[in-house]
Amino acid sequence: MAEMMWAGRSSQGVDSRVNAFNSSIAFDGRMYKQDIQGSIAHATMLGEQGIISMSDSLELIGGLKEILADIESGKLQFDMTAEDIHMFIEAELTKRLGDVGKRLHTSRSRNDQVALDIRLYLRDAIGELRELVVSLVRVLCNIADENTETIMPGYTHLQRAQPITFGHHMMAYAQMLLRDIERFDDTLRRMNVSPLGSCALAGTTYHINRDRTAELLGMSAPMVNSLDGVSDRDFCIELASAISICMMHLSRFSEEIIMWCSWEFKFIELSDRFSTGSSIMPQKKNPDVTELIRGKTARVIGDNMKGLPLAYNKDMQEDKEAIFDAVDNLKLCLTTFIPMLETMTLYKDNMRRAAAKGFINATDCADYLVKKGMPFRTAYKITGGLVAHCIELGTTLEELPLADYQKQSELFTEDVYDAISLDTCVKERKSFGGPAPESVKTQIALTRKRLEELCNG
Repeated sequence: MAEMMWAGRSSQGVDSRVNAFNSSIAFDGRMYKQDIQGSIAHATMLGEQGIISMSDSLELIGGLKEILADIESGKLQFDMTAEDIHMFIEAELTKRLGDVGKRLHTSRSRNDQVALDIRLYLRDAIGELRELVVSLVRVLCNIADENTETIMPGYTHLQRAQPITFGHHMMAYAQMLLRDIERFDDTLRRMNVSPLGSCALAGTTYHINRDRTAELLGMSAPMVNSLDGVSDRDFCIELASAISICMMHLSRFSEEIIMWCSWEFKFIELSDRFSTGSSIMPQKKNPDVTELIRGKTARVIGDNMKGLPLAYNKDMQEDKEAIFDAVDNLKLCLTTFIPMLETMTLYKDNMRRAAAKGFINATDCADYLVKKGMPFRTAYKITGGLVAHCIELGTTLEELPLADYQKQSELFTEDVYDAISLDTCVKERKSFGGPAPESVKTQIALTRKRLEELCNG
């Protein structure tokens, strides 16, 4: 069993069951790279400040780099009896360098060490998640570009409401995901400050240079208060929240894909590569990917943190499993969702046929009368009566004879049929943000421009 680095205070060894209960290396082992990165910065600063000799500093840095290389090559395996990744790496360093290895922890505590590691790890994770969301927005823009004139019904209360285009629908999700990117960026800005040098909670008597370690780690500044430095986990909660919102967007999209794949809609079909079958019903093609995303969303939303006193407490160890799980699930969902969208087949004729039913041009019929001088509420009532009349006859507004229109208002003339055609209904909705092809093209251009700003800013 690995020797505890804090041995000395206790006269008896810790019960093996407590060691197993305490151990976190099974999940914090993934932070080995960030732990070594932080230790290299710390060793560099110790040497520069003359707290340890420059030769010891260089030997520590060389030893840490060797350990990193050995872990990544598979030559060095984690000791699962070690308490955590920090103790494992320090013990391995001491094993290789002797007394020099023992100098690494000068003016540092595991409290500020783990606080740094989780920030560095999540900083890298945000970069990966962000890249995936950017890719998804680009895919949505491409799909929208190809479908600015693909008419489909827009829904409210899951009832056919007004005609839109598939491109317009895709751009709604693009806007949501742009906000997700901005939330990740905002979280990263507050996260990217260094707790290193806070030590256990009260700083240190050594003449350390916290600005230097922050600089070496690519962080904007050291944290101002040492108590806050070791106890803050706001950034974990903030990132969990940003991930939850992004997952919620994927879940909403997934729900629509599930409906659109059904025979009741049949607007799209997913590639066989992203569908599964039934063990008993040979005709089935199930959208399991999207169903799993719905389920994983609920799981991610459940990850959070309760109130704790200052400063570090052992139950803060639990933050890692929750936030790692949230990161892993969003990454998994995005890496599957993006190619699923890219390979789906659209049934544009089915979309248009669905838009032709349900009187989704009724608002345009009312607007036709308003544009001829009639108050909207009067036009609304007349159009409602025409819809009821069509239902009674089993026909549509497009097929209703002009004489029936004129019984309701003399303002109706032959041009009403053009005004209520699906193509006109969509093309005339030119207001900013609307579904007209030119409006959707503007949305695509603005989205691509914003995406470039976010990627290059």
